Amino acid sequence: MNPSQTDRGPLFFRDRDWHPAAYTPGYKTSMTRAPFRPLVAMGSTLSEETGPAFGHSMIGALDNNLILNFTGQPAIGERIIMHGRVLDENGRGVPHVLVEIWQANAGGRYRHKKDSYAAPLDPNFGGCGRTLSGPDGAYEFLTVRPGAYPWPNRVNDWRPMHIHISVFGSGFGQRLITQLYFEGDPLIARCPIVKTIGNDKAIQALIAPLDMNRAIPMDCLAYRFDIVLRGRRQSFFENRKEGM
Repeated sequence: MNPSQTDRGPLFFRDRDWHPAAYTPGYKTSMTRAPFRPLVAMGSTLSEETGPAFGHSMIGALDNNLILNFTGQPAIGERIIMHGRVLDENGRGVPHVLVEIWQANAGGRYRHKKDSYAAPLDPNFGGCGRTLSGPDGAYEFLTVRPGAYPWPNRVNDWRPMHIHISVFGSGFGQRLITQLYFEGDPLIARCPIVKTIGNDKAIQALIAPLDMNRAIPMDCLAYRFDIVLRGRRQSFFENRKEGM
């Protein structure tokens, strides 16, 4: 984040073992994707650090409502609220952060031409949304709980129910990507991708607990997922070990 969003105090550098090795044979596609030469760190430029900026005028009224934002007609599935706060390393809310999500529908199928899973597409569900965090870092989405789905890793591997999350700082060069899993899902412990994470605390940080205080009676359950950008409590991110 830029200096206007977080203080430039000392950082709590996290343990490099928090992230999995790039080459993990149990996750089959890592065998062809993992780099075998030393990585080269590229410094950021001024344009990446200062922009483009995201304004409230870019966010539509239904952008964070995945139940209605595709066609205006309600999507099929269990309605849920996904909410939380974007926090800095000291627990302070980070405002004006662009949070984007994408997910499979209630049957476990993505709206993507290469998704060939047998579950049907929901004609009223696009599977993506976005919002800006508020003054206290709070964000919220209304969506349906995504279904689990099989994937061609080993003979019978399944991905747990999950939602992909992208967090932008002040510009496109500042992007973090992670996933949210749901409390109580037995497939989390069986997932080869989750098993690449060697630290159980990192895994637990990706699991959103049920939040009955935000559930709406006779309507929807709620799950809370705070996103911590740096420090000892930092969320596990797929693409950057030290956060922003």
